[in-house]
Amino acid sequence: MKFILGKKLEMSQVFDDEGNVIPVTLVQAGPVVVTQIKTKEKDGYGALQIGFGKKSKTKMKKPQQGHLKKAQSSKPKAQNVRWMREYRGVSGEAKEGDDITVSVFQEGEKVEVSGVSKGKGFQGVVKRHGFHGGPRTHGQKHSEREPGSIGGSSGRAGGKVAKGMRMGGRMGSDRVTLKNVRVVKIDIQQNILALKGALPGAFGSLVEIKGKEQKKK
Repeated sequence: MKFILGKKLEMSQVFDDEGNVIPVTLVQAGPVVVTQIKTKEKDGYGALQIGFGKKSKTKMKKPQQGHLKKAQSSKPKAQNVRWMREYRGVSGEAKEGDDITVSVFQEGEKVEVSGVSKGKGFQGVVKRHGFHGGPRTHGQKHSEREPGSIGGSSGRAGGKVAKGMRMGGRMGSDRVTLKNVRVVKIDIQQNILALKGALPGAFGSLVEIKGKEQKKK
């Protein structure tokens, strides 16, 4: 399985051989360092933990510093990683301290991208659920963006608001996963991936990129 962590940059556009414009999102992907290898005998399951980004050592808690101590022996930069994620069911000859770069991906392949969407705070039903609101005429004055009726006393909820009713509330800051995102271009020297379309998250937010598992012949 191929995977890497990255930091979302800006959107741009790429021209293909036929002159068509392809909108892409640039991601500063890796290099990531292997911080821990979990085994079924020791941890109960097999997984590979990787770290990405930089963080001041003075801002890291002592348990995290001790956790990364083993990986620091071979890779000093592992002592100040900002994000850590693990992927289960990974088999291979990776060792703690090894690097994973964008070279594991190929242009044209499809990947799965996960990230946390932008937080939009408390929003009404028009923006959150796409309600139309009430009409401006017929004697109504302040109901243009109101939700309208939410059920009567004789409804199925027995006079209460039915569970799951679409109403105003917190919007955004949700984990979003996009599948079959095409890798348009790879810059190995700059560690940048150009992925087709828009990706979840704000500028500088973490994105997880995972390729499809290759079948053994």
